Amino acid sequence: MSFACLGLSIPILEVVAEQGYEIPSPIQVEAIPEILKARDVMAAAQTGTGKTAAFTLPILERLSKGRRVQANQVRALILTPTRELAAQVGASVDTYGRNLPLRSAVVYGGVKINPQMMKLRKGADVLVATPGRLMDLYNQNAVKFQQLEVLVLDEADRMLDMGFIDDIREIIALLPRQRQNLMFSATFSDEVCQLAKDIVNNPVELSVDPPNTAATTVEHWMYPVDKKQKPTLLLQLIKENNWHQVLVFSRTRQGADRLVRYLEKEGIKAAAIHGDKSQGARTKALAEFKASSIQVLVATDLVSRGLDIDQLPQVVNFDLPHVAEDYIHRIGRTGRAGLKGQAVSLVCADEFKELSAIERLIKQRITRKVIAGFKPVNDVPKSRLDTRPIKPKKPKKPKKPKTGQRDGKGSGNNAQGQKLRT
Repeated sequence: MSFACLGLSIPILEVVAEQGYEIPSPIQVEAIPEILKARDVMAAAQTGTGKTAAFTLPILERLSKGRRVQANQVRALILTPTRELAAQVGASVDTYGRNLPLRSAVVYGGVKINPQMMKLRKGADVLVATPGRLMDLYNQNAVKFQQLEVLVLDEADRMLDMGFIDDIREIIALLPRQRQNLMFSATFSDEVCQLAKDIVNNPVELSVDPPNTAATTVEHWMYPVDKKQKPTLLLQLIKENNWHQVLVFSRTRQGADRLVRYLEKEGIKAAAIHGDKSQGARTKALAEFKASSIQVLVATDLVSRGLDIDQLPQVVNFDLPHVAEDYIHRIGRTGRAGLKGQAVSLVCADEFKELSAIERLIKQRITRKVIAGFKPVNDVPKSRLDTRPIKPKKPKKPKKPKTGQRDGKGSGNNAQGQKLRT
């Protein structure tokens, strides 16, 4: 099936073709026609499956045939949990809508609010926002919703995990009742389904991947290693495998900074991206990594879901995540749009609990490999696959941010042609 079969107009199809995309991904095939019918949609799709384009393309199609947006008004609102994801979605809106007479804007915290207020004066056909900054703008009368036609909750599970439930309910209460609602989430937990009851109306439910599974395009394995040997092993892997672009995940901000200092000392150009970094520094580091000006980008889980790097070949879990689901999202940064990718985890004995939780979630043992010279003194115990059902976790209780600190969240992340991703 081609994009031309999905009901999209020529201006949008031309941009899709210019981007080199020929075959729509499964979530795009299922979601785009339903969204064009103005149906409410609940879609379960992992990152890297093309879900952003799955809602962006039909929204742009719908808005291109409607009335002009008025001052400070919004016609389509896309809510995302993090600044990086907001920026990525906003870039997709700009790209796919460049042949259309539509205005778009992206707003999030961590940067000055006045330029965002100025841009919204002319109105925005599409507004991509993090919940906190959106409420700041609403409270200053910079954004209004009388013209709103479409609401999108992107990565709904992550928004609940980050404690945005009160902000989301507050925003929903401000919107017109007559609107189209789209919810996209990696998983639909009991909490997400409960939220959906208050938002969607007789939705079409779509799912293209089994929940909590690692992408089949990603080859992933682990190296047992003592904790103190991890930096040295990472350095050897980078040099021996001639890795030119590596995304490394650290559990903590301090650990990320410490690892960057070590790599820089060893002659490897590296940068860290996490919640303690200013938005300018985060944007600069990501841009330099995409341009291959730096070789290694070290990130924390807060920003992991907003990172979209074309043809990223390599992901390394320097530390295993505390939350098992984050393992899937981390390794999902590679192997996107049908391309192959590799994900390596450096696991010490202290991380056996996290390893067991990940293997239980993905229902498979992760292959172990040992590198000469790095056999751990404190070996990682052999794991037994736990097949008991996993109880759904409860979302974090929302915390009220300090004045001026609202954003997403606080100061905080193919054989027959290419498939469209983002």
